[in-house]
Amino acid sequence: MSLVNAHCSRSPRGAAGGIGKRNIFALRLVIRREARLLSAVRLLYLLLALPLAASAATSRGFNRLLDAVVRIDVREVSFETGVKRYTGGIGSGVVLNGDGFILTNAHVASPRAENINITLANLERVNARLVGWDHWTDLALLQLDLTDLKRRGLKFSHADLGDSEKMQPGDPVYAVGTPYGLTRTVTRGIISNNRRSIEGLSSINGYETGLFNTWLQTDAAINPGNSGGPLVTEDGRVVGINSRGNDGAESLGFAIPINVAKRVVAELARGGANGGTGAVTRSYLGLGFGPLQGLEEFYSLKQNTGVLINNVDPGSPAAKAGLKPGDILLTLDGTAVDGRFPEQLPPILDMIASKPVGATVKIAVRRSGLTNEQALVTEKLESRQGEAWAFEKWGLAVRKVSRAYARENQLEDANGLLVTGVQNGFPAAVSGLGRNDVITRINNEPITSLEAAKRLYEALAEKAEPVLIESRFNRQVSNRVLRPKS
Repeated sequence: MSLVNAHCSRSPRGAAGGIGKRNIFALRLVIRREARLLSAVRLLYLLLALPLAASAATSRGFNRLLDAVVRIDVREVSFETGVKRYTGGIGSGVVLNGDGFILTNAHVASPRAENINITLANLERVNARLVGWDHWTDLALLQLDLTDLKRRGLKFSHADLGDSEKMQPGDPVYAVGTPYGLTRTVTRGIISNNRRSIEGLSSINGYETGLFNTWLQTDAAINPGNSGGPLVTEDGRVVGINSRGNDGAESLGFAIPINVAKRVVAELARGGANGGTGAVTRSYLGLGFGPLQGLEEFYSLKQNTGVLINNVDPGSPAAKAGLKPGDILLTLDGTAVDGRFPEQLPPILDMIASKPVGATVKIAVRRSGLTNEQALVTEKLESRQGEAWAFEKWGLAVRKVSRAYARENQLEDANGLLVTGVQNGFPAAVSGLGRNDVITRINNEPITSLEAAKRLYEALAEKAEPVLIESRFNRQVSNRVLRPKS
């Protein structure tokens, strides 16, 4: 007999419905107890089911990410020895969208690449082209050969991008890539620091990098070949692009924040839309900064006010305005700057770099306790590294002199070719030309561009006649005769 029925059988006569007040009260207690039991069962179910559902969603997101990570094999040309040589390298990348754009490092794929081969998650290999290149942030944008993919009926996946601004120290992350050629390798770690400034990290293959952004530091293992692969969250969202580990140290890896990459990718894609190589246009004033920490009292500054000007490039807008090392920059276009710590310096440099080229920038500078306001006009930011080439029959490797290099070395102008290498026994070496000489004339023809020098070389190399080379080193002019081998 059920409890309810038992209560009914004991009801006093004349009670409504045959149930007395005492029995009704007991019935309510039973119903409440059973309801609580049912709620507890439901809660237990939800506690068990929700993590399983979340885990399944996370697994799907991570597996999709794995399918979007690719291996990149690059064949590049180099000229450093005075002879055209080819080198090979391996890196990683991540597919960004359905148009087949792949994000990787600038030191993985550069404009010197003559062949870029992509291995998809299904192990099929497809060619790709360089869409854009930005050594300043160590980022490059590639695109899969969509025509070849369509012809072969191949499919590919693309990743979802996260928000690197939300990453905090201690957040779990995964580095995915091709370390030492081992494809689809995953290493696990945490965000060790979300705004790391790396002092001394200033170049990749001679090109400047890392000036305009801080880095995500992680203890997830990043080895050679991981470069260009994604740093991702547990649900597979890309929050960074792995760039490098720290030589001689363990558990020190660095990634470019994906929010930085988003801005760079947009500009590279626009510039490379018509088959060229896209680049990011930035502005330049010629200022280098240092952290003010510990110097505020010496300069009579309030805490968290201003940034120390460490150096001023010769011939730059800042130099022409009379700025000097030791000055304190207080404001940029009315915005106060705070450069107390190293990680605060890249955003200040980025404020300048983000201005339109040719824009007037108003600054306030403190010197000897006095504040002075000035207006500077920005120039286009250029690398000190010019385009490289080799005149093989002469055994001569050169780079076009850049404006930055000319200013740095107090040259009269940016004309000429910088000698970067000579081949032993070849005419250039026999004539006495050496590294860091600047070739200004060939057979009395001024060298105003690398293209002009190439045309002269082609015409002269065919004749196998002696060639007069005018060069400069430490402001001394020399004339040398190259005698090509017959």
